[in-house]
Amino acid sequence: MRNIELRHTFPHSLSGYRLKSIVPGVVLALLATPVMAAEQKGNVLTLGGGVDVAPRYSGSDKSRVSAAQVVDYSMANGFFISTTRGIGYGNNIGNLDYSAALSYRTGRKDKDVSSDSIGSGSDELRGMGEIKGSAIVVPGLGYKVTDWLNLQLQAEVPVSERDNGEAVHFGISSPLYTSPKNAVTLALTGSWGSGKYMQTYYGVSDAQSSASGFARHNAGAGIYAYSMSLDWSHKLTSRWSVLASAGATQLTGDAGDSPIVKRKTSPTGSLKVTYSF
Repeated sequence: MRNIELRHTFPHSLSGYRLKSIVPGVVLALLATPVMAAEQKGNVLTLGGGVDVAPRYSGSDKSRVSAAQVVDYSMANGFFISTTRGIGYGNNIGNLDYSAALSYRTGRKDKDVSSDSIGSGSDELRGMGEIKGSAIVVPGLGYKVTDWLNLQLQAEVPVSERDNGEAVHFGISSPLYTSPKNAVTLALTGSWGSGKYMQTYYGVSDAQSSASGFARHNAGAGIYAYSMSLDWSHKLTSRWSVLASAGATQLTGDAGDSPIVKRKTSPTGSLKVTYSF
C-alpha cells in the first residue's frame, strides 16, 4: 500500500514522500507504514533529498520550488521516526493496515517565505496574520481490496493550536505498473475540514478583512479539496532510488469560494533521490 500525506500543502497528494503540498495538513503519508513493517526484514534507514513544487499557499496562483529532505527510520516491529510520517507505529491484520503517529502541520505566514522554509506564505496575504503550526495526532487506516485497489483514510487531530481545527483525508490508490525496479501508482484523494479548520485556512474575519482588504468570508465545515497524483519510483540499485510525482489539486466548496484563493486548480510535483541501508 502507498502513503497518503497531510498538510495545507496537499497533505503532497497521496505520496508519503512530501509533507508540503497545497492543502493545509499532512495528507495521508502514514498508510504505507504497515506494508513496510510487514515486508522489511530488519530496521531500515532512508536518507535523501530533492525538490518539491507547490503553490505558495493553498489557493495561491504562484508556485514555489522548495528543498526537500527525507530522513526515515523504519523498524521491523512497526515503529518509525520520519520527516514525512512523524513518530509512530504501523502494522496490519490481513488486508487491513493501521497506523498512528505524532506529526506536525506547518503554519502559514502573511509574507513570502524562503525555499528552505517548511511553512507556506505569500505577500498577497498581508494583513491576514500568521497561522501557527500545530502538533497533530494522525491515525490512519488502509484496506487492500484487490491487488489493484487500495482504500485509505487518515485524520489530523491537533494537540496544540487546537483552534486550527481537524481534517480528514480519504482516498484510493491503484498500482498501474510494477516490476523489480519500477512502480507507477495513481492516487485520488479527497479532504474534509472542520468548521475551525476551514475558517482558519480559508475564512476571512472582520479584523482580517479590515487589515488585508479581502472581503469577509465565512468558511463552514465540509469537503474542501480533491487531488490526483501519478507517482513513480525507480530503483537505481538495491540501495539507491529515484522518486517522482506529478499531480494537481482542486479546491472546492467554501474553500474554493474564499477571496484569498486566486487559483482553484494547482499543479504539484516532486523529485527526490534516496539511499536506504
